[in-house]
Amino acid sequence: MTVDSTRRTDPVRLAGAARSILACPSDVQLVVDGVDDITAGLDDGDDGEEAGLDLRDVDGRPVLTCPAESPLALAAADGRNALVTLASGLGRPGSPARSATVTLAGRLAVADREECPCCDRVRATVCVEPDYVLLTYVGSSGERVQQRVPLTAYSSPAHRLNRGFLQRSVEHANDCHQDELRQAIATTTNTRLRDVVGVRLADLRPDRVEVRWVDTSGAYARTLRFGRTATTAAELGILLRDHLHAGIC
Repeated sequence: MTVDSTRRTDPVRLAGAARSILACPSDVQLVVDGVDDITAGLDDGDDGEEAGLDLRDVDGRPVLTCPAESPLALAAADGRNALVTLASGLGRPGSPARSATVTLAGRLAVADREECPCCDRVRATVCVEPDYVLLTYVGSSGERVQQRVPLTAYSSPAHRLNRGFLQRSVEHANDCHQDELRQAIATTTNTRLRDVVGVRLADLRPDRVEVRWVDTSGAYARTLRFGRTATTAAELGILLRDHLHAGIC
């Protein structure tokens, strides 16, 4: 992430960059005080995450799910200290934005326990309550820069719809809702569904989204303006469903 000099002293920009990486990491490393192997007893994971851990961003807190008797869940029950390091997944692979990392330190806590209705498995929802956030990035002169992120700015609701969240939302829609996107374009353009070859969302923002598609007559793009600006993930989801397709989540 190439960061200009203004970001070095602007807590809002620092917080936005850190929250974006938490919402869109390419790799996650978790170290817990007193636990030698945090992945013991877990299934293999994917997408660069620790094995068996499903990490997500909840208002700036790293939240993970794991078996209730796993070392991670037991460590959370004890309130152990944890260190989470996330490599940026922002932008395209190889882009400057991928060079940034964010490190969060804090205590683990058990937020919830969930019993599976069809078996005896119990899973715990574990969160890291951050008390220290460090952003590392490449400065404008190519040097590595480390900046502590103020917690008040980092936890602000203003960063809920951050760049990383918006990127992940686009990736999810494009990868998991292609049928719904094709149906939406076929309906709104009065095109036969079989003639719509593919649809992609791009440049999603709280107040608009760009839709690009290819049909048998060529390639097209259209910007859909929502008419109001979303402030939460739930509001953004409603606006996308209203303007595209009810099946998109």
